[in-house]
Amino acid sequence: MSTATVSRVINDRQVVSTTTRTRVLKAIKALNYYPDAHARLLSAGVCRTLGLVVSNMENPFFLDICRVLEREAQSHGYEVLLANAEYDSQGLNSSAQMMLGHRLAGLALVASEIEQALLEQLDERKIRTVVCDARVPIGSILSLKTNYKTGIHRLVEYLRSLGHRKMAFVGHRAGPGQLSERENTVVMVLNSFDVQFTAVAESEGYVGGRRAARQLFSTGPKPSAILCINDFMAIGALRELRDMGLSVPRDVSVAGFDGISLSEFIYPSLTTLHIPGERIGRWIFDSLTAPETKLQRLQGFVLEPVLVVRESTGLAPR
Repeated sequence: MSTATVSRVINDRQVVSTTTRTRVLKAIKALNYYPDAHARLLSAGVCRTLGLVVSNMENPFFLDICRVLEREAQSHGYEVLLANAEYDSQGLNSSAQMMLGHRLAGLALVASEIEQALLEQLDERKIRTVVCDARVPIGSILSLKTNYKTGIHRLVEYLRSLGHRKMAFVGHRAGPGQLSERENTVVMVLNSFDVQFTAVAESEGYVGGRRAARQLFSTGPKPSAILCINDFMAIGALRELRDMGLSVPRDVSVAGFDGISLSEFIYPSLTTLHIPGERIGRWIFDSLTAPETKLQRLQGFVLEPVLVVRESTGLAPR
C-alpha cells in the first residue's frame, strides 16, 4: 500500500475505494498512529508557532499569562514556544535571538528590561511582535500598557487614609541602575504625597522580599507600611515580618501588585493592585493571530489596575 493512498485516507479524500479505506483505518488503529500536525503545517507552508518571552517564570503572574496564552493557542491549532529572561536584558536579547531562529507566526515580549535596539531589530525583521509595557514601542510593534499611575495613586491614597505617613517601597531593578516603568511610577507617586518613604532595590521573588523586610527593620526609621513591586516579593516580606515577631497589619501594613491567585489565600490575605493576567494572555493571542485589518483596534490597549483591599493593611500604629 503506497504512502499516497494512506495520505488520501487520512485527509478524507474520496478517491479511495471503501475496501482500501477500511484496510488503512484498521492499520492506523493497530499501529496507534497519529498524524504529525506540525509536519503537515510545514509542508503546507503554514506557521502555527507563537513565541513568548517573559521576565521570570517563577513569578506566578507570568505563569497566569502563559497558561491563558497556551489555552487559546491550543484551541486554535497553535503551539507556544516559551523562554525566560530572568530579569536580565542580555537574557532577554538572547531569548529573542533564539526565538528568531525558529519559524514564528508571532512573538510576544512580557518583560520590563526590553532595550530599544531589540525592538528596532524585531521591527526590521517584519515579525508580528507585541510587547507589554515597553517604554518606546516603534514601527509596527503592538503594545499593551498598564495605567500604573492611577492604580498606585489609589493605593497610596488608601494607605494615607489609614494614617500611614512613613512608607517603604520594595522594588527590583530591571538592570544595573535601571528601574522599570512600574517602579519609576511608584517613586514618582510617593514623591507627590506628603509621606516619608524609603526605596529598597532587592533581588526578585520571595527571597528578595524577605531580605528587603529584614533590611527595613534592622536600620533607620521603621515604616508603618510597605509597598512591594509585586505580590511575589510581598509574600516573602510577610513571612520575614512574621519571623521577626511583627504583626501584620497591627505593627506594619503590607501591599503588593499584580493580584496573583495566591495573594487571596495566604495569611494574612494580601492587599494588592490587581492586573488581569488572563486579559493580557488573550490580548497577546489576539494580537499575534488577528488579520492585518483588525490590528488597529488592538493597538495601544490600556489595562486599569484594581485596588483589592484585604487583611494585610490596616490603621497605622500610634
